[in-house]
Amino acid sequence: MEKNGKDQAIAMLLEKQASLRESGTDRLPQRRDFSDSEIVLIKAHLGAFPRALEAAGLKPPRDPAHLQMQQEKRIRTKQRRTAAKIDRQNAGSIPSRKHEGEEES
Repeated sequence: MEKNGKDQAIAMLLEKQASLRESGTDRLPQRRDFSDSEIVLIKAHLGAFPRALEAAGLKPPRDPAHLQMQQEKRIRTKQRRTAAKIDRQNAGSIPSRKHEGEEES
């Protein structure tokens, strides 16, 4: 039975972790431990390397509370940018765009 890409990527990470432990190195696998083609496979099926380590069970998942705070911060930042843009438009500091060939009335 052939492994699918996700299972294969997880197996590669687990095998690398085992080989690191056998060599006496107590650390997580890193990108530099893999060839370029292996990195492409891992990232294609598991996402960014830290998320891949989480999917393989080698690294604890990110704290959901921290993820929620990050998302809220992004929303607040977007709201502030939008409000500032609207304020500038209302103040007249951003000229309206005119298409070519149009004349001012």
